[in-house]
Amino acid sequence: MSDAPHIPVMLAPVVDALAPGPGDTIVDATFGAGGYSRAILATGARVIAFDRDPDAIAAGRAAGIAGLELVHADFSTMAAALAGLGIEAVDGVTMDIGVSSMQLDQAERGFSFQSDGPLDMRMSQEGPSAADFLNEADEAAIADVIYRYGDEPKSRRIARAIVAARPLTRTAELAAVVRRALGHKPHDKKDPATRTFQAIRIHVNRELGELADGLTAAERVLKPGGRLAIVTFHSLEDRMVKRFLRDRSGAAPSGSRHLPQTTMVAAPSFESVGRAVRADAAEIAGNPRARSATLRAARRTAAPAWPQEAGL
Repeated sequence: MSDAPHIPVMLAPVVDALAPGPGDTIVDATFGAGGYSRAILATGARVIAFDRDPDAIAAGRAAGIAGLELVHADFSTMAAALAGLGIEAVDGVTMDIGVSSMQLDQAERGFSFQSDGPLDMRMSQEGPSAADFLNEADEAAIADVIYRYGDEPKSRRIARAIVAARPLTRTAELAAVVRRALGHKPHDKKDPATRTFQAIRIHVNRELGELADGLTAAERVLKPGGRLAIVTFHSLEDRMVKRFLRDRSGAAPSGSRHLPQTTMVAAPSFESVGRAVRADAAEIAGNPRARSATLRAARRTAAPAWPQEAGL
């Protein structure tokens, strides 16, 4: 793991936001290659790390990192998993949302169109794959996913082309279908397949649902004064985190003469810790993946967690 092919994004700001120290217990909800976990362990804190990808868990266990406890599970299950370990509350939770560099770089995982591979995209390596979805779903469902999760205005055209080209089994096939549907030009700065791949990946892995459940799980496991630090990479995720922290901190809009007064469901369970942070130029130069990253942090109050029906 010392030569892990993944550079943790915004590592120093994340550790600063968590402020871990000896005796603290921190949850690294998205272990990946272990960059955050190792930095947190270096402060003397204990780390419980989650990952649904069996490859990440296997690599972490093989590394034998002292003080690290690995849990092969979705991070949305952290409350039950921690209870099973006899841990009632923790001092911090961090999440790095989205696909990891290791997953993108492995053609056989099917996350990227940069190299041809099976049309898979499953982080957990279980359940229906991207190929299953694209070859079995109807055209309207495919268009809806591409529009909703990829912000793709020509989603219907792409979905129609996908259905006409079925069965699809390879990432290169899907990329070619999207490029033909959108009239790809070699000089285009951004590959037109990017949005479609993102949307299908988010759908296959239920990423936004997992994030929503993970936020409420973190609220339940953080002790008063515990810190939450979340790094997101696109606007769908960031909006969800921003809204969650805004609502839970009592900073939701108070209404106007045109809109009804917003009623708080419960006492604020979080308080803001600074403003959103983005990677600086030096980090982006060394790690282009950081270009779209946003870090948001908050501190848990002593108020009870909000009821499940409060939602996001």
